[in-house]
Amino acid sequence: MRILIIALLAVFLIVIIPKTAFAQVESAMFINQSLITDQRVVALENFLNKYNSPLEPYAKEFIKAADYYEIDWRLIPSITGIESTFGKYIPYNSYNAYGWNGGDYQFKSWPDSIWHVAEVLKTKYYDRGAKKIPQIARIYAPPSVIWVGAVTHFTTEIEQASNLVPTL
Repeated sequence: MRILIIALLAVFLIVIIPKTAFAQVESAMFINQSLITDQRVVALENFLNKYNSPLEPYAKEFIKAADYYEIDWRLIPSITGIESTFGKYIPYNSYNAYGWNGGDYQFKSWPDSIWHVAEVLKTKYYDRGAKKIPQIARIYAPPSVIWVGAVTHFTTEIEQASNLVPTL
């Protein structure tokens, strides 16, 4: 009798307790995040392409670095606009589209420069309270009177481009 009760209890538990279920598709959160990321990448590619920028193939790199360091994804591309016309006018093989050291600073590659600048903006600016363009300008380009306006203009233009990208 005891064995029968244990057997019935075992069958009951097997039938009642659900098996562990695993999703066969990605979570909606991850799918939605991918769409947001894709929209920004496409918008930035379109924006940089409009200016015939050599940085256009690195749009995804700008987004990844900005997300990793939790900085505005439009900031670094906008800085390249005022400092080098989006990477078009830089010292040969310097990959310095950011005006660093008057243009004399050299990076190994475009991705290297993007990640390095993102890290510096995070640690030397954002983490010290300079998160808005005018605050950043006081440190990044102190003598310039047009830097704030130009960077703000380009961030707005990128934002408008991202609003034009169709979503699913």
